[in-house]
Amino acid sequence: MKRLILVTNDDGITANGIEALIEVAKNFGDVVVVAPNSPQSAKGHAITISQPLRLSKVHIFDGVLSAHDCSGTPVDCVKLAVDQVLHRKPDLCLSGINHGSNVATNVLYSGTMSAAMEAAMEGVPSIGFSLLNYSSNADMTAAKHFAHKIVEKVLTKGMANCNLLNVNIPDLPIDQIKGIKVCKQSEAYWKENYSVRNDPMGRKYYWLTGELVDLEQSKLGDVYATNQGYVSVVPIQHDLTAYDDIDRLNKLW
Repeated sequence: MKRLILVTNDDGITANGIEALIEVAKNFGDVVVVAPNSPQSAKGHAITISQPLRLSKVHIFDGVLSAHDCSGTPVDCVKLAVDQVLHRKPDLCLSGINHGSNVATNVLYSGTMSAAMEAAMEGVPSIGFSLLNYSSNADMTAAKHFAHKIVEKVLTKGMANCNLLNVNIPDLPIDQIKGIKVCKQSEAYWKENYSVRNDPMGRKYYWLTGELVDLEQSKLGDVYATNQGYVSVVPIQHDLTAYDDIDRLNKLW
């Protein structure tokens, strides 16, 4: 039986990144696509509970078993795919290729990674891919090359105790990328502020801006790795427990 691979994203089903990821996925099995019908970046792990969800079959990709767009969030897409679209649990879920970085704490906001995490919570090995270029017309050549290498490794070697990887690919030509580095999530945060502007009617509005600040600048972190020209691979999990504090709090309380 051929592998069954679910492909999703948060940039929307017409994004260049998901088309690139589908091309990679088709090398490894039968592909089913379920993705948002419009951009859903920074939706995190949001789900839709107050309005109906709609799935529509689309015919915009060659060589896939089926493709659907969804009116909901990236996590909605995965939930619906597992419950309503797929005839069995997929062997692998691939999310992306995201237009923009998901290093460090970006992973908490990312719809791309939340979709992959939802599949991982369902027991499906999953990988989220991001290219460090926010342009809708970004060149996906290097991203496809390294996505292929990483998917092949996962399918042949497995993921050890982890079933979810966060992969970030520098915006560089293939021959300028130094390799793949397994990292930890960097201790970094967004130094944010809101730009105050006026619309054409003179009404005030706010636009979020900011820059990512790497607090530790650790050579073990994904921010450092991508800045140095490496593809970063971070094994992540949905368990947010701070285990080191359990004994201390038990003694304190």
